[in-house]
Amino acid sequence: MDEFSPSDLKTILHSKPTNFYSLQRCRLLVDSGRDILRRQDENDWHSGQLIHLLASMAALFHDVGKASDAFQRRLTGQLEGRNLYRHEWTSLRILEAFVGDDDDDGWLTRLQRDDDDTEAALNEGLGWLARLQCDGQDPGINTQPFKRLPPLAAAIGWLVVSHHRLPALPVYTDDGRQQKRVGARAILNGASVPSLPEAIKAAWNERLDPHTPDEIKPYWSFSKGLPMSSQPWRVRAARLARQLQSLKCAQPPLGMPYVMHLARLSLMLADHHYSSLTTSGRLTGKWSNTLFANTAYIQGRRQMNQPLDEHLVGVTRGAGEIVHRLPDILMALPRIARHKGFKARSKIARFRWQDKAFDLATGLREKSRAQGFFGINMASTGCGKTIANGRIAYALNDPEQGARFSIALGLRTLTLQTGQVYRERLGLESDDLAIRVGGSAVRALFEHQQWSRAQPSLKKPQMAARLSDFGGSESRGELLDEQSHVHFDGQLEAHPVLSRMLVNPQARALITAPVLISTIDHLMPATESLRGGHQIAPMLRLMSSDLILDEPDDFALEDLSALTRLVYWAALLGSRVILSSATLPPALVRGLFDAYRAGRAEYQQHRGLPGAPVEPICAWFDEYGCTHKACVDGAQFDIAHQAFVLQRIRHLAEQPVLRQGYCVPLTSASPKPEAVCSALVETLLPEMFQLHQAHHSQDPGTQKSVSFGLIRMANIEPLVRLAKALYQSEIPQGWQLHLCVYHSQLPLILRSRLEAQLDQVLDRRDPEAVFALPEIRERLNGPAEHHVFIVLGSPVTEVGRDHDYDWAIVEPSSMRSIVQLAGRIRRHRLTPVSSPNIALLDTNVRHLQRKTPAFSRPGFESDGWPLNTHRLSQLLPDDTLAAIDARPRLLPNEPLNPTTQLVDLEHARLQALMVEEASPAQQPSRRKRRSTMPIVPLGAYLFFRPVSMSLSAMAIQHAPFRWDPTQQDEWVLLPDEDETDYVFCRVDRADDGEHFTPVEHEVTRLSDHVITHPRIKPWNEPDYLTALAAQADAMELSLAQCAKRFGRVRLTRDYAPNGWCFHPALGFVRRE
Repeated sequence: MDEFSPSDLKTILHSKPTNFYSLQRCRLLVDSGRDILRRQDENDWHSGQLIHLLASMAALFHDVGKASDAFQRRLTGQLEGRNLYRHEWTSLRILEAFVGDDDDDGWLTRLQRDDDDTEAALNEGLGWLARLQCDGQDPGINTQPFKRLPPLAAAIGWLVVSHHRLPALPVYTDDGRQQKRVGARAILNGASVPSLPEAIKAAWNERLDPHTPDEIKPYWSFSKGLPMSSQPWRVRAARLARQLQSLKCAQPPLGMPYVMHLARLSLMLADHHYSSLTTSGRLTGKWSNTLFANTAYIQGRRQMNQPLDEHLVGVTRGAGEIVHRLPDILMALPRIARHKGFKARSKIARFRWQDKAFDLATGLREKSRAQGFFGINMASTGCGKTIANGRIAYALNDPEQGARFSIALGLRTLTLQTGQVYRERLGLESDDLAIRVGGSAVRALFEHQQWSRAQPSLKKPQMAARLSDFGGSESRGELLDEQSHVHFDGQLEAHPVLSRMLVNPQARALITAPVLISTIDHLMPATESLRGGHQIAPMLRLMSSDLILDEPDDFALEDLSALTRLVYWAALLGSRVILSSATLPPALVRGLFDAYRAGRAEYQQHRGLPGAPVEPICAWFDEYGCTHKACVDGAQFDIAHQAFVLQRIRHLAEQPVLRQGYCVPLTSASPKPEAVCSALVETLLPEMFQLHQAHHSQDPGTQKSVSFGLIRMANIEPLVRLAKALYQSEIPQGWQLHLCVYHSQLPLILRSRLEAQLDQVLDRRDPEAVFALPEIRERLNGPAEHHVFIVLGSPVTEVGRDHDYDWAIVEPSSMRSIVQLAGRIRRHRLTPVSSPNIALLDTNVRHLQRKTPAFSRPGFESDGWPLNTHRLSQLLPDDTLAAIDARPRLLPNEPLNPTTQLVDLEHARLQALMVEEASPAQQPSRRKRRSTMPIVPLGAYLFFRPVSMSLSAMAIQHAPFRWDPTQQDEWVLLPDEDETDYVFCRVDRADDGEHFTPVEHEVTRLSDHVITHPRIKPWNEPDYLTALAAQADAMELSLAQCAKRFGRVRLTRDYAPNGWCFHPALGFVRRE
């Protein structure tokens, strides 16, 4: 095969964009001789020249507003405080003034002239600068610059104004007098969504407050001139103008999200990189010594760094080079190729469906490359979905080039478990796999516990040494979290795009690892970040790898819009997408398909075979089989998906029943919390004993009956109240309860040790193994014949843990939570049951306390979507409880009855949110005043319909990811000087590090008598210092070091106005 010489490469990399993007069948070489840019069957980068020219021209203008007197004074320290108008808005206004009333041909022609009137405009206040629209200063100005800009100028202007952060809809206080922070939450009405980009004003870029004319004047004064007078700037501008003028654009660039956002990415990356340079790597030349772009610490003191004209030309050169090299970024990144673990055939019958899935994906490889791929893995729990997803992603890629994929999960614990599975079962080493969970302490504890279980015979010195290798030491834990030990194959530093990112270790890990397993939060900034710099790394990751979304239906309804944006973005950037869950509702899948298809349509407009129909390859997998179809639209997809689901439901109906349910009546004479709690205790105890009798096992050594049960409560306060009441209850002679309280408001070390304990005890793959555990053996000593181990837990028990219980009692919130929790009953033991093992309380605490809506927080009920009754016996069909499995989630009833059926409410809400053409009649009408505008709800598709929505932060403001209006405080429990007790402190962060502020007055310590009962023993750690000392000893840390790292907990600020109560066995709960 022909290869280019080094001189050929030099010519290519410094060639004009027109020549570069017409190159076909080229191969890039690195010094090692390994091919990085290989021959292509066809050149599929159709819009590369347009992206290059837009990014480059925007780079020339992006910081011209820094020439204002206000900005120059700020650099010298003469002006402090918040900007009244940001420099990028001033830059946009300068561009607008230069364009004037010309069309694109007119202003581009003027930009090429040598007789530019910039000097006259500055000196005499004449010429084009006289058209400058000075916000806040001239009352009669045009406040909306995009209304008058022609298409190319508008595209360049948007890149200029958005290169630091997206324009955001201004939000005001209730009285309308003051603007909130830029990007504040904004509930949009579909009847009045602003048109973009025309609606963008100065307030979209920075908060506007009243100021005097003298305070505003420096922002529109340019006493030191403009960088546009610089000869290097003018030469570069003239060349780019000629190229833009000769380019024929079929449609306005602002209507092409692929073009605009890759141009923005290139501009932001070039700006970030060039701004960081102080000496080497900078352009040489005769630059201005009056206007500067930035400052830097040089030889220990802050001083002026880059002249403004140098900065503009330097960023322009960098942006062009980045766009030139975006096409070959894929081949410059490490990949997994010829990996036996992914290709190996399954030896266990239960996993052989994976081989069929692998074969189907292999057969779809070329079609998926040309048409895109939207996969759905619905295999049941325990069938190996986790590994199958990776095998499918591997098979879709060329085996010689290798695969790159990302697995995104919602929970840290699931992320760490998935990473462990890929390491152990596929033999992936740290040079192939990066794990990102966003918390080094969480990961350090997890890996310490895994290693402790794997090597129980190691003595402490050996343990400490092995922990250092494995990731348990303090310094190592931080390194794992920050870099994930990614192996950097190839000469990535030589790549002009990647080398600009490799200086940041977090970005380096995220981008380069062939397999990335992370919480979804690490990829969400691609669509969720207002600040552009945060988008760069996740965008490059999505561009260069396929995406697997694990358990997407576990996300709250409020987060599905953000999930939809991520799928759209992945498709827009060319990724294949796989959804993995056994309980995927059809409306969710359809909505994500619509997003994928919309993104793929944009991608194919600029990449691949021109004019090819947009029909992504869709594939369905489960343990019973697999199928595929190219779907041209949502209707065709619905037909194919329903056919697969019906087949799956038939198979599920034939399976032995592992989980049966029944309703338990629950009433309270009073709505007071104490009365409701008493009613719960009176109801739960008999059910608990009955379930134990029906589903216990016998200890082989003592013949005592033992069962492990879960009591699921919807909220923490009633849960802790119930725990305290159980400790005060009457327990019959001969019974011993072992009670563990499990929720999110436990200090990290206590929660982590509890989870490690439960992971070991509730691994029931070998039903007899639990009786060999020393802790269980010790607890079985004594006269009691019946031992009931109970986890009293919040919704954290439903997902993220591979636990197997004998039975459960459930306070209901939604059908989704019931199905999720049922998956934890007999999870590892697949033998059928002959009697019910799940007791469902007929209603919940909120209903008994007369709070509305009752099935809410958590749950799908809301003021706009009310249920007619809150009795489960009326909300669930009888056959639903005969065998509790995923079937109600997979296929909705027709028609839906969202006010009378719990599962119909979920399907109706998902349809209204996710499916654009869902019937409005399915959604309850909202009351409105006669004078107000009708309320038109907006669905998750808001981000890509119309495509212009991605030009602002409006969709993010309307439905932000993991939005929480409350503020969180981080607390830490530190040992006192004598290390005989601990003190409560709030963690306050400042420039000089963390400070620990005592908050003892905000906490009531519950005494041990609240957990003292002759027939109930705490099953989790009842003593914080004991747990802390054991952890510190195992990891060879001081007690204070261990506490500062692992003794933390996050609590909602202002949630407990009367303070908190705490006991190590109960956690934190709001003081009444």
